[in-house]
Amino acid sequence: MTDTLAAGTTVRTGLFIGGQERHTDDVLTVADPAKKGVVVGTAASASPQDVEDAVAAAQEAYPAWAALTPQERAAAMASAIEGIADLRDEDAAILSQENGKVVGEAWVDALVFELRWNLALMHADEVSQSKTLPAIPGAIPVNTNVAYQPLGVVTIIVPFNWPIAILAASLPQALLAGNTVIVKVPPTTPLATARLTQRVAEKLPAGVLNVISGRDENMSRLIENPDVAKVCFTGSVGGGKRIMEMAARSLTRVTLELGGNDAAIFLEDAVLDDAHVDRLFGAVFDTTGQICMNAKRIYVHRSRLEELTAALAARLEQTRLGWGLDSGTTMGPLHSPLQKRFVDELIAEAKDAGADVREFGALPEGELADGNFVRPALVLDPDPSLRVVTEEQFGPVIPLIPFDTEEEAVRLANDTWAGLGGSVWTASAEAAQRVGSQLVCGYVWINDHGANRCDLRAPFGGMKQSGMGREQGIEGIRAFQDTRSIAVLDPEALAAMAH
Repeated sequence: MTDTLAAGTTVRTGLFIGGQERHTDDVLTVADPAKKGVVVGTAASASPQDVEDAVAAAQEAYPAWAALTPQERAAAMASAIEGIADLRDEDAAILSQENGKVVGEAWVDALVFELRWNLALMHADEVSQSKTLPAIPGAIPVNTNVAYQPLGVVTIIVPFNWPIAILAASLPQALLAGNTVIVKVPPTTPLATARLTQRVAEKLPAGVLNVISGRDENMSRLIENPDVAKVCFTGSVGGGKRIMEMAARSLTRVTLELGGNDAAIFLEDAVLDDAHVDRLFGAVFDTTGQICMNAKRIYVHRSRLEELTAALAARLEQTRLGWGLDSGTTMGPLHSPLQKRFVDELIAEAKDAGADVREFGALPEGELADGNFVRPALVLDPDPSLRVVTEEQFGPVIPLIPFDTEEEAVRLANDTWAGLGGSVWTASAEAAQRVGSQLVCGYVWINDHGANRCDLRAPFGGMKQSGMGREQGIEGIRAFQDTRSIAVLDPEALAAMAH
């Protein structure tokens, strides 16, 4: 595993299976989305046999890991991330280059891994908590203990945009619950995630944590192998449907964290000072708009549309598109040429339909001229049928849609396939509760929005096509456990029934 980023050096990562690093002749070539033709590094590309070996290693390690107490597992996990921050600058530099986002965001990506890991360990004493249902004389003659047990081998599949942070929304919970894990890193951004995860895995018993990278066509047994008890997937709705279909063949359990089309509702009394608008700006444009829980639609009271538009425009005028490692860059490229084409299409479609589209910033020149850059845009009062409203843009463009009544805003916000997150912006605590409680989504912010503003202690997940299941908190740990009841006859209660 390459641990340095010397100038001109490409990064090389392998597989990590059963406590051993493994390299392959076939590799994934990782490109810099800002610099066409520039290779960041290569990652091992697992064969179907490598995948089978990873499942077998995790299955072999499971009994001993599950037999430990939660406190013993927590102690081992705490030791496994000691020093995790020592290479954070290098991890961030690599992730910035393979992903495209600015290096500061990549650094936070790695930081959140540590924060989420430690928060999960705080639940160690709750993992095995059980309850006893007492016998009822004359009715139920048993004392029943209801307890939890781990599932077995778990596959965790993470996306390209915030791969390290997202991994920690499920990995520590799965391990603490007593499961063994195979992490499937994203094929287009495998390097930083594989490096960091392997450093943790090396400090755990062999086979407890395994790392796989490779081509999708070779990955099916991470889902379909009957020894895999659960798959946790974060990605697109289409990807989630494919995972669910594959998992159904062996009735493998799934947690799906999928796309969003989050609505931010600005009521007539919303506060639009610098602090509030700065939070909204980050919620829309962080990671060049490529976050599932970014705000994707802004519904604003008609009387405040011009004011909010001007406030966002003032910030977008300061945008500097560029390479993520350049200190002056405020927004990087989109991750893939395919996504750039999609966002360009959304903007062009809105213009053709007569919407007021305002674009900001200048496209880079020179060696960045062919990068996946898109100028950020505001689309004012578009037709609600346009794809920039109905689909997840996953790019730096957002519609601002006026409304006249609170009831209209709620109806428009809920009129979508998605149900990941939403927000209400108002000076009234009563209005915030009233409107927020009507939003059909898994997470609601008040006067705030976005991934960086989540309470990492709280369960997170979507409704409707934004997914199923919850991550984080004790709910996230229970998602990796099964419930078992043991009933013991109570002689006195049994005797009471006999009479």
